[in-house]
Amino acid sequence: MLDEILISKGIIEKYFNKITDSLDVDVAIVGAGPSGMLAAYYLAKAGKKVVLFEKKLTIGGGMPGGGMLFNEIVVQAGAKPILDELGVRITEYKKDYFLADAIECSSSLAYHAVNAGATILNCIMAEDVMVKNGKVCGLVINWSPVNMAGLHVDPLTIRAKVVVDSTGHPCEVVGVVERKSGLKLNTPTGKILWEKSMDADVAEGLVVDNTKEVCPGLYVCGMAANAVYGTPRMGPIFGGMLLSGKKLSEILIAKV
Repeated sequence: MLDEILISKGIIEKYFNKITDSLDVDVAIVGAGPSGMLAAYYLAKAGKKVVLFEKKLTIGGGMPGGGMLFNEIVVQAGAKPILDELGVRITEYKKDYFLADAIECSSSLAYHAVNAGATILNCIMAEDVMVKNGKVCGLVINWSPVNMAGLHVDPLTIRAKVVVDSTGHPCEVVGVVERKSGLKLNTPTGKILWEKSMDADVAEGLVVDNTKEVCPGLYVCGMAANAVYGTPRMGPIFGGMLLSGKKLSEILIAKV
């Protein structure tokens, strides 16, 4: 006979242990889009302690929507080996252009990240960062529904050796740092330059180039990187997102 209270206790106890274990980590990533999840996968696979916070109920960032809700995505040849590694089925469309199911890609990224040992906590947002001695060293987190409801509820904190902004176009974490921390970003103006209009060919290369430390302790990847450094957007082609996440993981594996 099923016991409703036992069901509730199991959920509470397991989640309590999960979030308690996430309070002090090697890498805290904000935003469970493709670049953030792929970075989490490689980092966890390398033995790093990784937690990934997603403010929405669902994961995948812009990937599940494909192009204008046609849930297929394009990946160029350079990123094909990553999807092959993840076991995602792909179809060659034209030379150097490959098609993949957006839902399968998103699901595979999440599965591999969690299976490698990363923790993904959804419905949690980073409303602030911790800064000590001129370095970002953690996050201030709260339930995203609390923010949506406009409730005055104090947050909790996460300590991390490195924080990653993978929040896409809004580059939310970097925005908080720019507004509140007093830290200068390593952009030409010391501030967010914001993304430019569509140029997929340029943007796909620059999103990898822009994947780097933007101020002490804080890194950017994916579309957040292009937003911070003022380079174009690229639309529903995701090879650059994947290559950005992989590059970030390589940088941080050597660092933390």
